[in-house]
Amino acid sequence: MITTLLVANRGEIACRIFRTCRELGIATVAVYSDADAGALHVREADTAVRLPGASPADTYLRGDLVVAAARAAGADAVHPGYGFLSENAGFAQQVQDAGIVWVGPPVKAIELMASKTRAKELMAAAGVPLLAPVDPAGATAADLPLLLKASAGGGGRGMRIVRDLGELPGELTAASAEAASAFGDGEVFAEPYVERGRHVEVQVMADAQGTVWALGTRDCSLQRRHQKVIEEAPAPGLDDGLRRRLHDAAVAAAQAVGYRGAGTVEFLVSAEGRPYFLEMNTRLQVEHPVTEAVFGLDLVALQLRVAEGAPLPAAAPPTPHGHAVEARLYAEDPAANWQPQTGTLHALDVPDGPGLRLDTGYTGGDTIGVHYDPMLAKAVAHAGTRAEAVRLLARTLERARIHGPVTNRDLLVRSLRHPDFAGARPDTGFYDRHLTALTRTEDEDGRRLAATAAALARAATRPATGPGRFGAWRNLASQPMTAGYRSEPDGTEYAIAYRTGRAGPHPETGERVVAAAPGHVTLEAGGVTRHFAVAVHDGRAYVDGAGGSYTFTVLPRFTDPAERTEPGSLLAPMPGTVVRLADGLAPGTAVEAGQPLIWLEAMKMEHRILAPASGTLTALHAAPGLQVEVGALLAVVSDTAAPDSTAPEENA
Repeated sequence: MITTLLVANRGEIACRIFRTCRELGIATVAVYSDADAGALHVREADTAVRLPGASPADTYLRGDLVVAAARAAGADAVHPGYGFLSENAGFAQQVQDAGIVWVGPPVKAIELMASKTRAKELMAAAGVPLLAPVDPAGATAADLPLLLKASAGGGGRGMRIVRDLGELPGELTAASAEAASAFGDGEVFAEPYVERGRHVEVQVMADAQGTVWALGTRDCSLQRRHQKVIEEAPAPGLDDGLRRRLHDAAVAAAQAVGYRGAGTVEFLVSAEGRPYFLEMNTRLQVEHPVTEAVFGLDLVALQLRVAEGAPLPAAAPPTPHGHAVEARLYAEDPAANWQPQTGTLHALDVPDGPGLRLDTGYTGGDTIGVHYDPMLAKAVAHAGTRAEAVRLLARTLERARIHGPVTNRDLLVRSLRHPDFAGARPDTGFYDRHLTALTRTEDEDGRRLAATAAALARAATRPATGPGRFGAWRNLASQPMTAGYRSEPDGTEYAIAYRTGRAGPHPETGERVVAAAPGHVTLEAGGVTRHFAVAVHDGRAYVDGAGGSYTFTVLPRFTDPAERTEPGSLLAPMPGTVVRLADGLAPGTAVEAGQPLIWLEAMKMEHRILAPASGTLTALHAAPGLQVEVGALLAVVSDTAAPDSTAPEENA
């Protein structure tokens, strides 16, 4: 029996494995790099061992250090998770040589499937349909498009689509370098790229007694950069005959290598419905929760059971029920070529409830660093039908509070609601066709209303009465106050004008304020009442409402507003009342630099507004008795033109 388990991984998958260990009464050990010293998986483990360094090559890919950590912590078993060393036969052998239980398939099975080219040879011999590999050295234009793949790993690392023969050498080099960095093995191979194919896979679970379960199908076609984004089980739209072929092929693949434990056999299904073997992942998959939801199983618990030598609990798997969908939440900007984002994750609150599950390696306050994959969490919904599961997941993500770097949350919601996905027509070219539309900034009215809520929450943080310098309530008619916000990531700016009275702040745009507090605003617009939660962190306002979430950069109110206006503008440096103007001041008046032009009374004192330069007053917006807010444009002075060097001199 396993008593103490070390997880040779980090983040979400480590936390997920620890959860099962707690339920089974197994003590847990984490390993961590210097960059992960404060990570959630370290905090959740019973004990933790440091791997000095930050890069994967120096830490999580160092099998010798991981084995030494297991020995130091007294672990009697190692679970590799996914990625890193999970499909490294040498590491599996190191673990077993140290007398530690390996929670994974036999070393021989890993070796046979680790090389994707060797795996294809084995599958061909077992009668599994596959795409014939293409020798890059002999590739011709007739072979295009080609897909380059890392032989030693998955997860999209080391993958490239080549549509131009001239690009093949460079892409081979790039794919090899990426594969070497991710897996410590730079071998890549090429195969035909099937346009608009579907990525369908079969989860298998096998024990040492010869029982192999085929746990249904999963569709993982929605991908970016060849990495899965949305997965579901069962794969929709497959007829019974195709499902049986996929199940039979997956079982044959597992039996061909004497497999044991959890694994996944991946297929590409063409638009015509023809399946082709892609690879076998000899590990737990990121998307395993959808299979767990449909079959009511804990695959990690089964992995541990099989590693202890016990058989699977029955000759056949349980009967599946319903449909499950998973979305991977990434800290990335899909509109900026999926650029990863870093920084502080101030809040990660995803609604919980029946049929919902969240696997994550982060909590509010954690830092998203530069060293590892930017996946924050996996949100899973399970319901009786596919349509119900998709609806539940989309709404759950829409209601989530995610404050910090830009994420792909809005893209996920729009993807789940897109007609092609909702209509069960997924394929691997989905984002190639729809990304621009899915990332287009829309809902202008919603964003402006959210910015209004942010402004009113900000106003509510200042006292309605009292000696406060800015924003105090005054028993006088006044110009509205203005708060500026820049929408992220599109950059649209909003200037929200509002007034503050005895009843509190109210916007100039006409919405009725039902309630306004620093963290919560309720507005009625067009006869509809809407509630908004507002939080501000590091100069950004996060507004969460029933219709979605919005992030704004809070534009400064009291820095020099001249930076955003034309040169020569005279701006009110504070809220106040214009009490007088310089004698004879009017448009067209010549002024001298430093000359007092306008007197402003504020906080019982007069403040002079001086001419910024010698020139001509070209605009005047101030008048005695006018009340102004900070940044209000009072006048504009144009510099005196420099003499024209080409004009003839007098008396020349």
